[in-house]
Amino acid sequence: MSDDKKPMEEQTSPLPMPEDGEVLPEQLKAMIAALQGELEAKSTELAAKQDQYLRAVAETENVRRRLEKEKEETAKYAISKFAKDMLTVGDNFQRAIAAVPKEAIETDPALRTLLDGVILAERDYRGALERHGIVVIDPVGQPFNPHHHQAVMEQENADVPAGTVLQVFQVGYLIEDRCLRPAMVVVSKGGPKAAKQDTPEAPPAA
Repeated sequence: MSDDKKPMEEQTSPLPMPEDGEVLPEQLKAMIAALQGELEAKSTELAAKQDQYLRAVAETENVRRRLEKEKEETAKYAISKFAKDMLTVGDNFQRAIAAVPKEAIETDPALRTLLDGVILAERDYRGALERHGIVVIDPVGQPFNPHHHQAVMEQENADVPAGTVLQVFQVGYLIEDRCLRPAMVVVSKGGPKAAKQDTPEAPPAA
């Protein structure tokens, strides 16, 4: 049989394989090093991009929470200015009720009827305020709270702990958890020292 008639597997010689421990050619080693360097650079870039993404997500979440809080506070305190203007109406109701002598009520049925109408109107006024989150501060007998009360004078009284509200000249108001107007009060002094209470920091006035 002639040489050109030999089977294909006998005509094709296999590529020589490096023996164990044989050093790779320098060119191949350089290519591998370059690929490794490129892979490390891509990994570093990917880590940086991932860090930027996580920071962007966190910042977006912070902005969302801040906007939600601002939206909630706007809804809570939107009527603060209007409510402040309306407080004088309640003051006038209370002055009118306090100005009527008890003896006059007992002797004048018409005045009694008028007073009952004013009391009913004042009750409706307070109910309207409460429906909008506005409540009265009337702290007689309570410890003085600088966040909700304004002391206009002190009075000696050894029978109650020092710093107790003895009298309220003008009631105050809260809107939700903010002080809309502090109560104007008389505070005791000269009595036993009041037990220390943890007073939380009040939110800014509306």
